[in-house]
Amino acid sequence: MSALGDMQDNKPVNTDAGWGPLIHLERVPPAYWVVGLVLLFMPAFANDFILFQIFGWAFILGMISLSLMFLAGYGGMVSVVQMTVAACAAYMLAIFGDSAITQISLGWPWWVAIPIALVIATAFGTFVGALAVRTDGIYTIMITLAIASAFFYFTRQNYVIFNGFSGFNGVAPPKLFGVDWRSPKPFYYLTLFWATVAYLLVLYVSRAPFGLALQGVRDNARRMEALGFNVTAHRIAAYAFASAIAAVAGILLVWLNGQVSPGTAGVGPVIDILIIAVIGGLGRPIGPFIGALIYVVLRTFALDFLVSIGLSGERFQLLIGLAFLAIVFWSPDGILGLWNRLRARMAEHSSLTGPRRDDGGLP
Repeated sequence: MSALGDMQDNKPVNTDAGWGPLIHLERVPPAYWVVGLVLLFMPAFANDFILFQIFGWAFILGMISLSLMFLAGYGGMVSVVQMTVAACAAYMLAIFGDSAITQISLGWPWWVAIPIALVIATAFGTFVGALAVRTDGIYTIMITLAIASAFFYFTRQNYVIFNGFSGFNGVAPPKLFGVDWRSPKPFYYLTLFWATVAYLLVLYVSRAPFGLALQGVRDNARRMEALGFNVTAHRIAAYAFASAIAAVAGILLVWLNGQVSPGTAGVGPVIDILIIAVIGGLGRPIGPFIGALIYVVLRTFALDFLVSIGLSGERFQLLIGLAFLAIVFWSPDGILGLWNRLRARMAEHSSLTGPRRDDGGLP
């Protein structure tokens, strides 16, 4: 079966996971060590704005997009409800924990509120998965988009539990070990840690028996069912795993913004997560983080760029859309696809221009 061996060229393949990151560290590519060291020492040469608003935000959006990539790349299920799952976790933390809306928030300690928020959000994502796995293709996208839209309008209109349009503000992380985790440097390391954990978990699961079986279901569900695998259970479990990652990102997101409102799970942010995943590439887990960084940089600086050339800053979405169209047009598999093709061309060029053999002039 293709999922248990080499994948077809047109299927998303996780080439990063081949080195077994949790076991064979000596097989980690040198570029990964370089990137890791740069990220580790980033606070030494980056200002607070870069750490907090660029990388902190990119790590969080990358985690949410990673959950979508796991479902789409390994399970063949394009779910656009992942941002909604993250927003659900953020809301639950604000409701069960502390916020400025004291008449609704219960004020439970963080070590109770956080696990409850994660469990409820993961259960919500799993329930959505149980509904969505009975559909396929465009129907999966539509049913998850419908649920995301319903969640948005429900939170916007419900004032008893979700405080309606205003949502919750004043949501801050606990000061563990005497550290203010919302300060730029501590928050940067907090998001970097959880983004790394999520990345390594996806790499590990993708090469574990469950991940291989899920890829087999993606390639040929009927054959996997004939072999005795429970296709529906594997797909629902994939949603549960992806929802747990999105839920953790939702906790970090509400700490980053200090608030959560219906706009957090609006149709715009929901679609943005899909755009981020596609820009980076759905073939490997590193893709969502690359896409998230590109998205955050464009969204942060596009407004100033447009104003500097005499255009309205409100058109910043235009630049994001043009960048998305250009990347998809030139490379349907995202930035990673462009990079892989560039490397292949460079390797082909070097082989053609390399030293010739002494075989009578034959190439």
